[in-house]
Amino acid sequence: MGWNLIFWLLICFPANIALLASTFYQVLILSDLESDYVNPFDASSRINYFVLPEFIGQGALCVLCLFTGHWFMFLLTVPVTVYHARLYMKREHLIDVTEVFRVVNAEKKFRIVKLALYLTVLIVTIFRLTLIAVYYLGIEDDDDLGHLW
Repeated sequence: MGWNLIFWLLICFPANIALLASTFYQVLILSDLESDYVNPFDASSRINYFVLPEFIGQGALCVLCLFTGHWFMFLLTVPVTVYHARLYMKREHLIDVTEVFRVVNAEKKFRIVKLALYLTVLIVTIFRLTLIAVYYLGIEDDDDLGHLW
């Protein structure tokens, strides 16, 4: 089994699933807060629990795609990584309990856009994983795999 298949199967696919699930959970909590099913303290603490691991996971995935030469995936993930870095540097990455109702619509829209981006990245990852798996199962010589993007 080639390193490319291991990279997509063991690193990119689980990381994309984790990022997608984390963002979906945050959108769900914000929707519950908007409908007044959960109080602001619980909502902000639940969302803030996932913010820093999501930033680290997104940054690690972006750096791994850069170092392994997967330029399309790198260019797809770099805008969110830069935005996360900007939020972290300005210390605006956590949701404040006292201002959560004022920013709930903007935070929800931002997380829905991130959800769409993570879903796009997941679809590209599944496509690449399937493409590489088909080529590895059909071709015995590793020299013929140079045409994979």
